Amino acid sequence: MMKIRKMMGALNEAESKRLSPRATKSGQGFRRRQEAHLDSDYRQPFSLDVDRILHSRAYARYIDKTQVFYLIQNDHITHRVLHVQLVSKIGRTIGRFLRLNEDLIEAIALGHDIGHTPFGHDGERFLSDICQANGIGHFLHNIQSVQFLDRVERSGKGWNLCLQTLDGILCHDGEIHNMLLEPLTDKSFETHDIEILNKKRWPEYPLTPMTLEGCVVRMADTISYIGRDIEDAIRLGVIRRTDLPHNCVQRLGNTNGTIVYSLVTDVIENSFDHPHITFSGSISDALKELKQFNLERIYLSPLIKKYYEDIKSLFYLLFEQFLGDVKNDNRDSVIFSAFLENKPDAYMASHQPEEVVRDFIAGMTDRFFLRLCPDKMRPLMQTNILESYRESR
Repeated sequence: MMKIRKMMGALNEAESKRLSPRATKSGQGFRRRQEAHLDSDYRQPFSLDVDRILHSRAYARYIDKTQVFYLIQNDHITHRVLHVQLVSKIGRTIGRFLRLNEDLIEAIALGHDIGHTPFGHDGERFLSDICQANGIGHFLHNIQSVQFLDRVERSGKGWNLCLQTLDGILCHDGEIHNMLLEPLTDKSFETHDIEILNKKRWPEYPLTPMTLEGCVVRMADTISYIGRDIEDAIRLGVIRRTDLPHNCVQRLGNTNGTIVYSLVTDVIENSFDHPHITFSGSISDALKELKQFNLERIYLSPLIKKYYEDIKSLFYLLFEQFLGDVKNDNRDSVIFSAFLENKPDAYMASHQPEEVVRDFIAGMTDRFFLRLCPDKMRPLMQTNILESYRESR
């Protein structure tokens, strides 16, 4: 025990010399509940958070969660599991040059999308509409990521992650465009819980990470998906490389590799030894224009929306079915055998039936969701997105 504590002290001392004064030191990590056994654990707090996230059931389900394109038979299209790994790698690259805590960056990056529904942002939109109609507020995947890691995993006990990790996950919103992010450092678990309530009531409620590491992950989230989604869209025939805006190509490049390199380099150059994480003005403008291009030409493209209404109907169908099963205590239902079987009374006491069903559906993989749907209503996988679109018109 004494040897381990001595080693931990040496690790923390080396970290304090190596990291920037503005970095979040491992010794600053604190949890909602103290765990006495951690005194003999040789892992530093944020490194332990990484391990806990990796060993969560929700992390395992990343493997079959849509990133952008769903119901596509193509093994080279990005799924959620690859996206979070890319965010982690990009975030750690930036963090290494800025001398920030890479363990904290990795923990936030790997956990940030754990609350995503099946079928990506379309599924998130459907479930949010259903949740609002049932009086339990908006559904947002960043809030649900915290919900899974803090209140659902480990039979309702949660993983008791550090506040800095949970805060970075909650505040990661990569869809919002920010040229500059400066952390709001003065946070506690009380303010964290208030932020969740406010965000659930008002989705536009602004959130800012409490650490520079959280700010890095938020930037890395955008950097990781913007070019990757373009490559997937080109591979599927949704857009052509020549469609990319000329100004964006000039400043960022026209491949995922050049786009990532340009953005990462710009962040490092403009953020080094500063109390914030920022792009330069010209690169920020080019990135904002490229995000708008992706929105109009990829994410809202009718080419990838063939089964939009079908999936929407199935979300409503499954929600009503499982809500009835919970309210009627139908123990033969899959929501009991696959989700509620080991949940403690405290989970049921602190969650309305609608919230239980929300947690169950949000945690599903695409494949599991479809398996629960009636055969005649189940959409088919597409092999060629363009031919599929032409046939539907």
